[in-house]
Amino acid sequence: MLAQELVQAAEIARKAGEILMEIYATDFDVAYKGRDNPVTVADTRANAFIVRALQERFPEDGIIAEESANRGDAQTRARCWFVDPLDGTKEFIAKNGEFAVMIGLAIDGEAKLGVVYQPAHDKLYRGVVGHGAELEQGGTTRPLSVSEVAEPGDLTLVVSRSHRSKSTDKIVSALGIQRELRSGSVGLKVGIISEQTADLYVHVSDKACKWDACGPEAVVRAAGGRFSDLGGGPFDYRESELRNTRGILACNAAAFDKVLPAVRALGKEVGYLT
Repeated sequence: MLAQELVQAAEIARKAGEILMEIYATDFDVAYKGRDNPVTVADTRANAFIVRALQERFPEDGIIAEESANRGDAQTRARCWFVDPLDGTKEFIAKNGEFAVMIGLAIDGEAKLGVVYQPAHDKLYRGVVGHGAELEQGGTTRPLSVSEVAEPGDLTLVVSRSHRSKSTDKIVSALGIQRELRSGSVGLKVGIISEQTADLYVHVSDKACKWDACGPEAVVRAAGGRFSDLGGGPFDYRESELRNTRGILACNAAAFDKVLPAVRALGKEVGYLT
């Protein structure tokens, strides 16, 4: 059941969240790794802490972390951790609280365990695929389960707070979506699907990476949801390509098969699917 791994990952995520919040309260500097790709000292310090903690507790496992340069043979190991120390750096810079620590464990290439922690609101989503998901907040814990809304037009779509793409408008039109909710971090978008605040998230881009997907995938699948690329295919975390070149689709199980044709068609239209 990976019970010990889940406890350890949650503890590490909380401590990394403390590091983020200490820096969040200061006038920190912002650098750029590339165009429209900011990074702060919070990213690097939290990254270093998480990697060190995982190495100490699980020395035989591989680790892939966003701010770590040397990834070596990590993905060829049976167990590999995927770490995004600060998912939603733009939201961190904007100081709107919508950022998260994300830690996922893939076993034989499949996401199995996930932790997504939002330190600004002390919300910790955690789950093990096949064994359920929970939300810890304010000293209380409750089980998570995705909604059973089946008709596409009745779904609540969670979209990016920082930008709105033409692809989002096309999805809204194709599915007849009437309700939208804005959120920052990918992990938080998937988290609110797990707690039935939203039902659907579509990421029509090849910019996200495996560390953006592993933890959130495990959480939403543990809560009974579905997580795939835009074509409905599974993620293989053993692939050497770290970018999610085929986008992301996260949805409750009840509507997934009805949503998929429109999402797949859009994926082909924009060139992420063949």
